[in-house]
Amino acid sequence: MTGAGSGIGRASALALQAGGYDVVIAGRRASELDKTVAKAASAGGRMVPVVCDVSQPEAVQALFARIKEEFGRLDVLFNNAGLNAPGVPIEDLPYETWKAIVDVNLTGTFLCAQAAFRMMKEQVPRGGRIINNGSIAAFAPRPNHVPYTATKHAVTGITKCFSLDGRKYDIACSQIDIGNAATEMTDRIENGVMQADGTKKVEPRMDVKHVANMVVHIANLPLEANVQWMTIMATKMPLVGRG
Repeated sequence: MTGAGSGIGRASALALQAGGYDVVIAGRRASELDKTVAKAASAGGRMVPVVCDVSQPEAVQALFARIKEEFGRLDVLFNNAGLNAPGVPIEDLPYETWKAIVDVNLTGTFLCAQAAFRMMKEQVPRGGRIINNGSIAAFAPRPNHVPYTATKHAVTGITKCFSLDGRKYDIACSQIDIGNAATEMTDRIENGVMQADGTKKVEPRMDVKHVANMVVHIANLPLEANVQWMTIMATKMPLVGRG
């Protein structure tokens, strides 16, 4: 579970742990990972925090080595870590902002999926499940969000490739596209965000627990079945017809 120090990652990690899963939670901030651990259910599975920057290959290698050391195998990866930035017009976007978002959202997703793939194809019993956090931005951009949108479109390509190449190893790969879960990342929506027609509008949000419940649902499926694509969103958010 990456990006488990806040938001969707924290909620999903806690839901999996309460459901009996042993969970390794990864993130860049040890203090926030500790807060997640402190919320764990007393009757659930184990929860092991690991500080990791998923954009760094060495850090990802160390993370998955720790998973193997602690549990010997990996059954589910939720590739959730992600960065966004306030809307910036394309012509004004700093290279550093572009690179930071690409490094986490795209390279980090690939590195973690690759490491999981390597473990899952070799372990006995063979196989496992990879769930990628794609976002509504995987198919419908917001104005002035080119790096986030580009990386989330690319995650869809990663999901397709790992789904195809994982078949022969009993590895399933899903993508969950989330719209306006109530987390720290979407707090700004309550003050209004730019719409495709140039107006600013407050958008509805939904409780993040609904996303966590869907992650658990996908994780619990037998490997003979897969939720290939899922969109879960606040019912009244302006997605259909955006643009």
